[in-house]
Amino acid sequence: MNPHANRLAGETSPYLLQHRHNPVDWHPWGEEALRRAREEDKPIFLSVGYSACHWCHVMERESFENEEIAQLLRDHFISIKVDREERPDLDAIYMEAVQLMTGQGGWPMSVFLLPDLRPFFGGTYFPPEDRWGRPGFKHVLLRLAELFKTHRTDLEESAGKLTSAIGQMGLAAPAAEALSRETIARAAAELSQRFDSRWGGFGGAPKFPPSMALMLLLREWRRTGDKNLLGMAEFTLQRMALGGLYDQLGGGFHRYSVDEQWLIPHFEKMLYDNALLARVYLEARQATGSAFYGSIAADVLDYVLREMTSPEGGFYSAQDADSEGEEGKFFVWTPQEIEAVLGAEEGRVVSRFYGVTEGGNFEHGKSALHIPLPPAAFAEQEGMEAGKLLDLLQRARRRLFEARERRVKPGLDDKVLASWNGLMIGAMALGGRILERGDCVEAARRAAGFVLERMRGERGLLRTHRGGQSRLNAYLDDYAFLLAGLLDLYEASFEPRWVREAAALAGEMIDRYRDGDGAFFFTSADHEALIARKKAGQDGAIPSGNSMAALGLLRLAKLTGEARFAEAGAGAVRAFGEYLERAPAAFHMMLAALDFHLDAPVEIAVVGDPAAPATREALRAVDAEFVPNKVLAFRPAGDGAEEEAAVPLLRDKTAIGGAATVYLCENFTCKEPLTDPAAVRAALRPAHKG
Repeated sequence: MNPHANRLAGETSPYLLQHRHNPVDWHPWGEEALRRAREEDKPIFLSVGYSACHWCHVMERESFENEEIAQLLRDHFISIKVDREERPDLDAIYMEAVQLMTGQGGWPMSVFLLPDLRPFFGGTYFPPEDRWGRPGFKHVLLRLAELFKTHRTDLEESAGKLTSAIGQMGLAAPAAEALSRETIARAAAELSQRFDSRWGGFGGAPKFPPSMALMLLLREWRRTGDKNLLGMAEFTLQRMALGGLYDQLGGGFHRYSVDEQWLIPHFEKMLYDNALLARVYLEARQATGSAFYGSIAADVLDYVLREMTSPEGGFYSAQDADSEGEEGKFFVWTPQEIEAVLGAEEGRVVSRFYGVTEGGNFEHGKSALHIPLPPAAFAEQEGMEAGKLLDLLQRARRRLFEARERRVKPGLDDKVLASWNGLMIGAMALGGRILERGDCVEAARRAAGFVLERMRGERGLLRTHRGGQSRLNAYLDDYAFLLAGLLDLYEASFEPRWVREAAALAGEMIDRYRDGDGAFFFTSADHEALIARKKAGQDGAIPSGNSMAALGLLRLAKLTGEARFAEAGAGAVRAFGEYLERAPAAFHMMLAALDFHLDAPVEIAVVGDPAAPATREALRAVDAEFVPNKVLAFRPAGDGAEEEAAVPLLRDKTAIGGAATVYLCENFTCKEPLTDPAAVRAALRPAHKG
C-alpha cells in the first residue's frame, strides 16, 4: 500500500483520486473534516479544482507532493480537497470570496476558512517558493498559521464582513417596470461594440467561445432582419472552426484560446462547451442553410459519441489538456511528424494547409493545426484543383487521426454529471433532428434513460455518477438543464415519456428550489447548510440555472398547457429584471428566455403516418427554418391517445385526407392546417427572408 494513501482514496471523483497519494492529509468535504476543524480549533485549507485543470496539476506537483509543505498543512490546518464540478455550490461561494479579496479568480482555488467555514484569505495558484511576483505557498502557510494564533480577532472581523458581502451577492432583484425587447436590443448593441471584426468574438485574449452570445444574436437577427447581427455570429463561428480552438482532426472544441486569433487553445475539452457549441452551429445551419455549420456540429457530436460516451450511455465530463506531463502534446504536430505519416509530397501540402511550420506556433517547435486559408483559396494558391485538394485532405485527415490515436491520450474525467448531460442530451437530440441522424437521437435517449434511472436518490435527482455509484444532492442546474434536454429529446423522438419526465422534474424543481420572489435557489431546501444560499442568474461558462429553468418551464408550458409552469418560468425572468436592465450582456441565456416569453411562440403539431415519406418531408420542412421560439409535437394518424394525454396541443388534430398535416398555432389557437411542405416553410420563414 502506498504510504501516502489518504482519505481521498475512497472518493469517486477523478480529480480527488488524482490526489489520493499526496502526502497532504486530505479530507473530502464532509462532517469528519468540519468536526476536526472545530474540535482542534484549526483553520481549514480548502483547495478547489477539477481534473482537466492544467495549473491544478502544476500546484499538485510543486506543492501537494512536497513533504515539507504537506507537514506544514498537517501541523496547522485541516486540508479539504473539492472537485468544483461535483460541488459547484462550494465553488461559487468561495470563488466570490476570492474575487472580493483579490479582484480575480480561477483554479486551482486556494481558500483559508475559520473553523465555522467563514473565509479569511484566498487566492488561486501559489508557487512553492516566492517567484513571478507571487508569494510562495510555504510562506503563505507559515504567515497564516501565525496570524490565526496571534490575530484571531482581526481574522474573525474580516471574515464576518466578507461573509456578509457574499450573502448580499446572491440575491434576485426584480425590475421596477415590465421588461421589454429594448433590453435584448441593448445586449445586442453591446456585443456589436465589443465585436472583434478581424478575428471574431468579443474582446481580446484570452477568448472563450461565446456560444450564448451568438445564440442571442441569431435570435435578434431572426426578429429584426439586421444582417450585421447575423454577420457577427457567422464570422465568429467560422473563425473558431478554422482555428486551433477546434480539433481539426478529431472534432470537438478546446476550452478557450490564449490569443485573440483562436489559434492556440488551452487544450482541455469540456462536455458543456461542446454541447453549447454544437447547438449554436446547428442553429446557424438552420438560419443560413450553410452545410459548413452542419458539418462542424456533426464532427462535434461524433467526437462526443466516440470519446465521451460511457458504455451505459451517460456522457463523460472532460478530457485533460495534458498527456505525458505536457500540455497539448497529444494534439500538436511538426512537419516531420506529418510527413512520416503521409509521405514527403502530401505531407508538405497538408502541413501548409494546416499552418504547420518548422518553427511551430506552440511550444517546442510544434504547431496546433489550424486553417489559415479556406480550401478554395489554398487550392488556387497552390495551383491545385479544388476537388483533388479536398480528396487529399479527406484522406490525410483520416490517416493523421489514426496516427494520433496511437499517442498517449490525455486523461479522461469519466464522471457523469446530470446537468452537463442535460446540455448534451439537448444538443444530440437537436443534431438528430437537423442532421437527420438517428444515432444521435438514440444517444440522447440512452443518456436520458441513464440519468433518470441510475442517478436518483430518496430525495430526487443526484448530481454525479462514477464507478457504479451515484451520489451528492442535485443542484438547480441538474434539474433545469435536464428538463431542457428532455424537451429537446421529445421534439426529436416524439416519445410522450420525455414530456412526462420533464413535467415531473419541473414539479420537483419548483417545490424544492423556488423562492417566494420567483427566483430559484442554486441548492434545494433540504441541502446542507452553508454560509450562504445563492440564486444565480448571471450566465457564465454555462447558462445559469435560473436562465435554463425559465426557458425550460416556458417551453414546457406551451406543450402541456399547465399555467403553473408558465408562471414559474416568467417569474424567474422577472426576478432578475433589474440585473437584466443594468447589465444585459451578462445574461444572454436569460435574455433568450425573455425573448421566448415576449414572443408569441409557434406551437407546431404534426399528424401523420410515422413511416410515410410525406411525414418525413413535413417534419423536414418544420426543421428547415430557424424558429427558436417554438415547440413541436407529433402524433401518429389514428390512435394518439397517449400522445394527446402528454401533450394537449395534439388534441383533436387529424391528418387531413390522410396526408401528413402541420398545424401552426399560438396560445392553442391554430391557423388553417397545411399539407404542403413548401407552404410550411413559407409560413415559418421570417418576413425579412421573403
